[in-house]
Amino acid sequence: MEQRTITVVPYNTAWADTFEQLAAIYRAQLGKLTTGIEHVGSTSVPGLPAKPILDIDILISQPADLPPVVAVLEQLGYTWRGDLGIPGREAFGRNDDGVPRDGSGTQWPAHHLYVCLEGCTSLKNHLQLRNYLRQHPEAVRQYGRLKQELAAKYPNDIDSYVEGKTAFITAILAHTGMEANALQDITAQNKATK
Repeated sequence: MEQRTITVVPYNTAWADTFEQLAAIYRAQLGKLTTGIEHVGSTSVPGLPAKPILDIDILISQPADLPPVVAVLEQLGYTWRGDLGIPGREAFGRNDDGVPRDGSGTQWPAHHLYVCLEGCTSLKNHLQLRNYLRQHPEAVRQYGRLKQELAAKYPNDIDSYVEGKTAFITAILAHTGMEANALQDITAQNKATK
C-alpha cells in the first residue's frame, strides 16, 4: 500500500460546499433508504485545521437497510469494505476520483464515506465531538495545534497520529456524557498497532 504523508491544512470553506454537493447526490440516489447524511470529522468544524479529506456519515435506521444502500453506493462507484472493526459503521472506498459517478464527470475531492446505524457508538462519537467543537472555539484552537504537532511528529504514521489525538477526543466525549465503556472502545480502536 502506498504510504502518504499526513498533511494538516488550514480550514477551507469549500469543504462545507463539497459536502452539500455530495450529500445531494446521496439523497437523490438513496431517497428513503437513509434517515440523514452528516458532515463529520475535522473538515466539518469551521476554523479547525484538518487533513483535506471529508468524512461523511450516511444514517440508516436498521441493519436490514444496509444491503439496498450498499447496492446503490456500488452503482455510484464505491466499494463496500465492511465495518473495519468498528461495529455499526460500514466503510466505503472510492474506486477513483470520479466517484460518486453522478453523470457530471466531476472529479471529487478526497472523502471517506460511512454508513452508520442510528445510535451506534461511532455515530455518537462523530456527532458529539463535532457539535462540541462547533460550540467551543478554544477547544478548536487546542485541537488544531495538537493535530499540526502530531502531523509534524508522525508524517508517515497514521496510526500514531490517530492514537495521539485520542486522549483529547475522549476527554471531550466524556465531558459530553459519553459512557465509559464507549470511551474505552474508542481508545482501543484508536490504538496504534506496532
